[in-house]
Amino acid sequence: MTNIGRLWTGSEILSNAAILTKDERIAWVGPAAELPQRIPGVVDDIVDVDHVENLGGALVTPGLIDAHSHPVYAGNRWAELTMLAGGSTAAEINSAGGGISSTVTVTRGTDPWTLCNGVRERLNAWLMSGTTTVEAKTGYHLTRDGELADVRMLRSLESEPGMPRMHVTFLAAHSVPPEFFGRRADYIDAVSSWCPDAAAAGADSVDVYCEDGRFTEAEARWILSAGRRSGLLPRIHACGQSRIGAARLAAEIGCASADMLHAADDDDVAALARAGVAAVVCPATSLQTQGTPPVRALLDKGVAVALGSDHTPGGNGITSMSLVISLAVWHFGMSVTEALRAATIGGAHALRAPDRGAMARGRYADIVQWDADHEGAFVWAYGLRPYRIWRGGEPVALAI
Repeated sequence: MTNIGRLWTGSEILSNAAILTKDERIAWVGPAAELPQRIPGVVDDIVDVDHVENLGGALVTPGLIDAHSHPVYAGNRWAELTMLAGGSTAAEINSAGGGISSTVTVTRGTDPWTLCNGVRERLNAWLMSGTTTVEAKTGYHLTRDGELADVRMLRSLESEPGMPRMHVTFLAAHSVPPEFFGRRADYIDAVSSWCPDAAAAGADSVDVYCEDGRFTEAEARWILSAGRRSGLLPRIHACGQSRIGAARLAAEIGCASADMLHAADDDDVAALARAGVAAVVCPATSLQTQGTPPVRALLDKGVAVALGSDHTPGGNGITSMSLVISLAVWHFGMSVTEALRAATIGGAHALRAPDRGAMARGRYADIVQWDADHEGAFVWAYGLRPYRIWRGGEPVALAI
């Protein structure tokens, strides 16, 4: 690929750059003037490479990474969101039959074929917007068989054309299902016992929603420890609306990421920094809940910050990480460079996926050419559209 006007590598901007790819990976990247004639052991004769793409002076970045999403569900909760926007409380919405339990009921009642088609369409929308890796959580079946089927479905979809790469997170600890009313401890034990099966089915991580009304710090520690013993990376929904020690628990047990952090304080930030836990922040959810994580403090302390859409049926339907970048700039006060880094190399760090998120030799050739010539377009367009996308060096057919 040549004639790249501006190339964001993950660490710097290069002008008039070029990229060489081979076998799904980046073989070389740098200024076009320094393009080598051959790369020993990789490319023998660059002059005779068959497909040289001229990118017309455009802005090029690594494929974006969504580090927090909930795409496996059926139905919608639009009526509930209308109530929320009209001032109804969560308690009023739940008493009217809304809340997570309504999505669980609909998802359980949807046949696997229909459910899979809905998830496929959502994931394709992520890729079409320039997001080449999605962290995808389960969590709307809350049964052993349903949650494991969701893990297998996500892993199988990843291999289909038009799908992003996936990091599959087992989130059976999303909420206690109604059939376990009065038997909370039994559900904690059940979820813990499902972790080995989730790992065998293809899950990468285990997550717990640690929040008042969901799971306590002690319950989260129990489940995450079981997940770790099964080979799953631990993650945690930390300090979503209240303070119950979730962020410091993430630091204590060495979670891969602590997500949301809307109520995190300076001590939480310091603990995450010392432990090397990534912070995944979701500006759309922050706007909806009016809870803002201490993003500047996290960055200043050297915490790896990643961005997520937090796509959920009861929250927002965002599948565009370029829109999330715009929101992060204007709501969190991040610079364009900080937000772009959080949506690429920051996401790779949160997912513990060093094979993506940056333009560097050996990383996946997940590349996006944007309909712009400068990264400032991300904060102007509110959902900047890609012009071309490559996944593993192969062009993705964009919907017209």
